[in-house]
Amino acid sequence: MESIKITELYDLTKTIVADYLSKFTYPFEALKGISELIISLGESLDSSVYEKRGENVWVAKSAKVAPTAFLGAPCIIGENTEVRHCAFIRGSALVGNDCVVGNSVELKNVIIFDNVQVPHYNYVGDSILGYRSHMGAGSITSNVKSDKTEVVIKSETESIETGLKKVGAFLGDYVEIGCNSVLNPGTVIGRSSNVYPLSMVRGVVPPNSIYKKKGDIVEKNA
Repeated sequence: MESIKITELYDLTKTIVADYLSKFTYPFEALKGISELIISLGESLDSSVYEKRGENVWVAKSAKVAPTAFLGAPCIIGENTEVRHCAFIRGSALVGNDCVVGNSVELKNVIIFDNVQVPHYNYVGDSILGYRSHMGAGSITSNVKSDKTEVVIKSETESIETGLKKVGAFLGDYVEIGCNSVLNPGTVIGRSSNVYPLSMVRGVVPPNSIYKKKGDIVEKNA
């Protein structure tokens, strides 16, 4: 499945974990090691740029974190990022530079590239969000199947077993997710694609596409 490879979805110059991600072919392969990655990386961060706020919690000095936000370990909050009122970072969250983590947003076991916005009532778990991707208000990643079986990523012609029971979504660079959409376990949205509001998405959306509804995906005009 060429379209869901890390190299097809992400510009690795837009994250501090490029070396880690480059070890893998598919993004779901990176999910298991996020916690250990953050702890290892955190200890090597420049103390003139980052400060340690408790065990295994590192926050850039230029970041703005609301006093009501919860930062669970391990996590890293990047430079000039804003973490707003009542955000709940459960842990194993690496948030890049110039990001917005909004009011009542919940993050868990995620890698968020630079310039990503999850600004209003979003849940993002066991997922990777690419550079300048944006999740509209109320949109969420569903990361566990109702029957609790392992997640399989499916396109129209192929499928790939992840071997994991918890897999959220993988958003390529410049992806736009419409408000109140649900990205089902194992969803992959190709680079520069848009998802209509109120969508229920499953499987693989090609790059440079507009997802209107199941079976109605069109290519963007040049």
